[in-house]
Amino acid sequence: MRHILKLSIIPVFFIFICTIFCSPVFADNSSPADEKLTLPNAIKIAISDNFIIREAVENKKRAVMNKQSAFKNFLPKASANYRYTRLKETPFGVFGTNKIDVSDKDNYHWDVTVTQPVFTGFALSSKYNMAKLGIEAKKIEKNLTTLDIVKMVKTAYYNILLAKKIYLVSDESVSNLESHKNNSENFFNQGMIPYNDLLRAQVSLADSIQNREKAGARVKMAVSALNTLLEIDINKNTQVEDIAEPQNLSYDLSVLSKKAVNNRSELKLLHLAIENIDNSIKIVQSSRYPQVSMIAAYEQNGDNPGVTNNDFNNRFNSSLTLAASWSFFEWGKTKTDTSAYRHYKRSLSAKLKTVENNIRMETKNAFLNLMVAEKNIKTSKVSLSQAKENWRITNLQYKQQIATSTDVLDARTFLTNAETNYYSALYGYMISLANLQRAVGEK
Repeated sequence: MRHILKLSIIPVFFIFICTIFCSPVFADNSSPADEKLTLPNAIKIAISDNFIIREAVENKKRAVMNKQSAFKNFLPKASANYRYTRLKETPFGVFGTNKIDVSDKDNYHWDVTVTQPVFTGFALSSKYNMAKLGIEAKKIEKNLTTLDIVKMVKTAYYNILLAKKIYLVSDESVSNLESHKNNSENFFNQGMIPYNDLLRAQVSLADSIQNREKAGARVKMAVSALNTLLEIDINKNTQVEDIAEPQNLSYDLSVLSKKAVNNRSELKLLHLAIENIDNSIKIVQSSRYPQVSMIAAYEQNGDNPGVTNNDFNNRFNSSLTLAASWSFFEWGKTKTDTSAYRHYKRSLSAKLKTVENNIRMETKNAFLNLMVAEKNIKTSKVSLSQAKENWRITNLQYKQQIATSTDVLDARTFLTNAETNYYSALYGYMISLANLQRAVGEK
């Protein structure tokens, strides 16, 4: 029976060795490591060369062009016309019994006109103000996008560190259980433990190897997520530098809430939108005023394409015109449009209060999550110390055969859980801190 058992153990050990050397994480670590990336550098790369940031930059440039376009509406505009007219009959006038030609059959005309707006009922100035606010809005949107990118980079960075720590825990577990399996084999061969104890050790080792494979895959996925944010090759084996355990920080929720309300870009954008509605109302109401403009024109008329000859009247002329137009009745359209904008303004004011409340709630939740994470670090650190000591004692007792294989496996499970909980609390705290910083509008 023991010979049969030895034969059954050989394939398990062979699978274990193959798994170690074929592991994707092992293959990555064996390759030449790139220079480790720090968190500040990762953030710098992301916000300097990110397609979302580039989109925000282009939108801001577009807003600047819109402002320049709005300003040019104040400047005079020039236009030119050229036309040719062919009459069927030569125009004539009757003086007594005589017919006298008064024009040619072929008439050529060209003119140049310069139009300068004088008064538009404040429409042009309101459009210009809207364009200026548009630039400010795009600046705020770029800042908002930057904050989101920074938060995502921090989260992706911490997830890599967490995934690597979990992988190391899994790898340590495999090593411990491999050693335990070897001890169990020796004890079984000596007839000191039953067969099912050995089976437990083998099954636990196989489970631990599978868990390590899963942990290795999670490391790769976490690295790919960061690579995507940095816009580099998704398959690049990016190495990140670890971060020291954070020091205890003191926060005041009331101060954080005030800071969030003052800093959040979402509220600033709503304030700009409300201000822009006032400009829209002025544009609509501009139709209540006469539109006044100054028009300067120069024209030439003749009987040839070059307009160099005119036998019937002066060949050229110039004029200066002050023109005014006024639409004084449109069935109350101006009043209706104004009323619609005012309702919209009131709806945005109500939305502003809702967003403020949501931001305060978001800040409070982030604050509470940070406090929980901070406490979890302390408790998990104590638990980890106890689990390590329990593993050491239980493993020693098993070697002296005063503890069972089940005790050893339970102790290793407790240690794995304690290590996992500690690292989850540690990097969970960092992620919670990143969420709090984003909630108050800071990088």
